[in-house]
Amino acid sequence: MFIDQVNIHVKSGKGGDGMVHFRREKYEPRGGPDGGDGGKGGDVIFEVKPILNSLSHFHPKQSFAAENGVNGGASQMTGRNGKDLVIHVPPGTVIYDAETGALLGDLTGTSQQLIVCKGGRGGRGNQHFATSRNQAPRTAERGEPHDEKMLRLELKLIADIGIIGLPNAGKSTLLSVLTNAKPKIGDYPFTTLQPNLGVAKIDDYTTVVLADIPGLIEGAHDGAGLGHDFLRHIQRTRILIHMIDGLSEDPLADFSQINTELSLFDPRLARKPQVVVVNKIDQPDVQARLKDIQASFKRKKVEVITASAMVRTNTREVLLSAYQRLQELTPEQIEEEALPVYKPEVDPNQFKIHREDGDKWRVSGIAIERAAKMTYWEHYGSVRRFQKLMQKLGVDKAMREAGVSDGDTVFVGDFELEWQE
Repeated sequence: MFIDQVNIHVKSGKGGDGMVHFRREKYEPRGGPDGGDGGKGGDVIFEVKPILNSLSHFHPKQSFAAENGVNGGASQMTGRNGKDLVIHVPPGTVIYDAETGALLGDLTGTSQQLIVCKGGRGGRGNQHFATSRNQAPRTAERGEPHDEKMLRLELKLIADIGIIGLPNAGKSTLLSVLTNAKPKIGDYPFTTLQPNLGVAKIDDYTTVVLADIPGLIEGAHDGAGLGHDFLRHIQRTRILIHMIDGLSEDPLADFSQINTELSLFDPRLARKPQVVVVNKIDQPDVQARLKDIQASFKRKKVEVITASAMVRTNTREVLLSAYQRLQELTPEQIEEEALPVYKPEVDPNQFKIHREDGDKWRVSGIAIERAAKMTYWEHYGSVRRFQKLMQKLGVDKAMREAGVSDGDTVFVGDFELEWQE
């Protein structure tokens, strides 16, 4: 089953908790703090695996989680780090944040990796908080919380040459002739329901990858027919072989229609070099008006190659012509295929204060909510440390300016606190 778009949920590992512990040995009445650190949570990593050519392996499972870090122990023992979760995807996979639509990565290279969720760092044990003035700290950190995302994965097949055209123009037949691919072939619309890949041999040392794209019809850029689902695969190809059905009533109109759909979907597609092929010249009806067809294209200054994929007439010339155009591409044209990945800078120390209802307040922000989750609320030292962090971030001052009063309820993430002067 071919799947080229899927939504999945991923979650990194939570950091292990640091420990509050003191040495207790028979002849060590003043044993110091020896609480160990928690281990780091596992990352969620996407990695390109060249042997994959579909996202179908995500069909039975759409939720993935990395391993949590292990809690710290006594005697300064650090917890084990959680194992990273490596998720394999085919080359050409584009990863988006499903909730915001932000582009996170465009994976095209062999073994290329992308970390989408970083594991939480391990919390520090109380051994780190001992000072000359506080030699028995009851302060430690819980592990940093996990990160989770809903992702949308889209596959854009990577091929050197894409074969496009209206339904029944002979695209699949040409692919089967030039390569070892065995696409489904028939004389009814939309025989090809999914893109097919094949490898064609140029000489003893050179091969190219061809992709047969399902037939496009008018309105494909808006979802008509099968085009909306598969137009994205053309974005990865570098050269297009445009198959024209010689039996069509108006081959030139077919040619213009397909190019219009390409440009409406993505203006860059209209700039891709094309090898235009008038197919089915073995048919008597096509032979009878072949000169008129060639003349109509010539008036539009479009060079065409006449061929018959069925009886393999001029098919080798079509391949070599496309390969020659491939060799003529400039580095700028090749670089144009890559999708830009824009990642805005986010200041984790920023926060917002919102008065919810009377004496209830909510403080939201990356750093302050993370600190709340990493606090041992049952230990006074840890609570005091959280208060100092609020002062450092400016939350304390901002709350007073906003009008908070003694006894008001303050929500930070999932935690409910009472404001005290």
